[in-house]
Amino acid sequence: MKKYIAIALIAAGTAAFAHSGVKDPDVMNRMMGMSELAKQMKAIGSMAKGQTTFDPEALNAALGKISEEAGYIPSLFENKALDPKSEALPVIWDNFDTFTARATDLEEISGGLVGTIQTSTDLGPAMQQIGKACSACHADFRAK
Repeated sequence: MKKYIAIALIAAGTAAFAHSGVKDPDVMNRMMGMSELAKQMKAIGSMAKGQTTFDPEALNAALGKISEEAGYIPSLFENKALDPKSEALPVIWDNFDTFTARATDLEEISGGLVGTIQTSTDLGPAMQQIGKACSACHADFRAK
């Protein structure tokens, strides 16, 4: 679980720096969407690590936002737009069906978790599910 929390925190921390100098509006929109996902993961991760108080309402809002943002991912990548600042790999457009399926997995997993987590103890397994969905996509479609 710590691995998935760390990934989310690193992504959130580097998002602002990564956006500077991006010229393509499609790439900027994608990066903003991914930054929103990272922001929500950071909120959940801070609860999981005990840095913030477990708040079921905030947790469910974050899960819902992750699901919503994941639903937008395929449309954000419809145009094959590349930018030197982008971490998106061109293979996305070669394997767009797989890419889209992974976004759908994240959407369904996070949406399915809304309302199911009653205590902070339940956060670990939830973070693992979401983290695996994120990692599955990043492993093939994002520059390391």
